[in-house]
Amino acid sequence: MSSVETMNSVFIYVVDRDFGFAPNPFHGLCTLATCKPHVRNPAQVGDWVIGMGGTRLRATGRCVFAMRVTAKTTFDEYWANRRDIDKRPIRNGSARSMVGDNIYHFDRGASAWRQADSHHSNADGTINTANLANDTKSKSVLISEHFYYFGRDAREVPPLLLNAIGYKNRQQHRRYTLEQCAELLAWLEDSHRGLQNLVLADPFDFDRSHGRYDLVANKVS
Repeated sequence: MSSVETMNSVFIYVVDRDFGFAPNPFHGLCTLATCKPHVRNPAQVGDWVIGMGGTRLRATGRCVFAMRVTAKTTFDEYWANRRDIDKRPIRNGSARSMVGDNIYHFDRGASAWRQADSHHSNADGTINTANLANDTKSKSVLISEHFYYFGRDAREVPPLLLNAIGYKNRQQHRRYTLEQCAELLAWLEDSHRGLQNLVLADPFDFDRSHGRYDLVANKVS
């Protein structure tokens, strides 16, 4: 492993809600554009972000998704990029369209953030200011063209691999070096060869893709 590689990190956190919104694994890319500002901000190209199942999903110890960051962009660049138009939400569209995560851009004329009608807006499509404030703590969007998305088919990680890095099912993310997670990543890549960049099962909460999340109430309605 080169000195450059050892500088990269692996971020692991518990996925509390899995709508296909954060992350969004659709349209050939896995993107993390909302929530988790404390992961989106420091994460760099070459880092890994891994989402583990938790108690609510009844998936403790199972991997919901894993993405190697292949690009990092800003909200404005994400919004403007024609490649990412399909990631914009369409609330009267399909389930995949409803959970689009390309929802923010800065209106320089009004000196204000715009939030598209989305999973993070109010029920009437107006801006949910609490969600906006949290999401825009980081202006970064993580993009992956090398990912595994298991959703409801979340894969059990061998306990020995989790024990080796001291992983516990708890709030907040943990940050490791690539060296610390070498065996975990080897298991992921070797055991799931040929399954990259696919949505192998629907998100756990996909049947509620029409819902709206409110940070203050910490619930989806």
